[in-house]
Amino acid sequence: MRYPVVLALTCLTLTACQGSNPYVASSNPLPPAPPQAANTFDRSAYPAPARDYGRYRNWSWRDGRLPAGSASIDPAQLAEAVSNALDQRGLRPARNGLGDLLVSADMHLERRLRQYRDDDYCPYGPYGPYGGYGGMGYGRGPYGSGYGIYGSVPVVRTYEVEVMVVRVDLFDAGSGQPVWSASAETASQGSLAERADALREAVYKAMSGYPPS
Repeated sequence: MRYPVVLALTCLTLTACQGSNPYVASSNPLPPAPPQAANTFDRSAYPAPARDYGRYRNWSWRDGRLPAGSASIDPAQLAEAVSNALDQRGLRPARNGLGDLLVSADMHLERRLRQYRDDDYCPYGPYGPYGGYGGMGYGRGPYGSGYGIYGSVPVVRTYEVEVMVVRVDLFDAGSGQPVWSASAETASQGSLAERADALREAVYKAMSGYPPS
């Protein structure tokens, strides 16, 4: 008796599936484009063109100002170091008027914390090749780092140093937009001559990435 009932339900289902679909696809036409669309260029729809650094040939100081120095560095020294670094990158000072690039630079001093271990200066640890006082310890012994009979516990020491931070910024003379910037630092210690060398080193590091690849 169940088979006729199942067969009747199957027929009813097939009949319902063959009925008309109440949902009818429809579409409205797109509105006409505004008249000004034909003459308007949407720059946001396209990526910005790659900057041609090769067209920059010369430079001048931004706003006609030399870079600012510090109590230990004469601004003229910083200006000379930046000028020499730009010359090494193929950029020459503008003879008349503004250059292709406007250059801004500054230098200031900051404090940094450094750390070192006592055994950084001795391959066998701070107490010689046989560790600390001849007893059992941990650290670096005569047979390498780790646990050893003649090891010692390395002491980590923290100290503060003064560093010289140099920043160089380049701007497009035509648009005034920033073109490139970088900063670098080096230790600021020693005599005036040593600090002058450190200044040139910091400027060279900062300019080493120009032009970007």
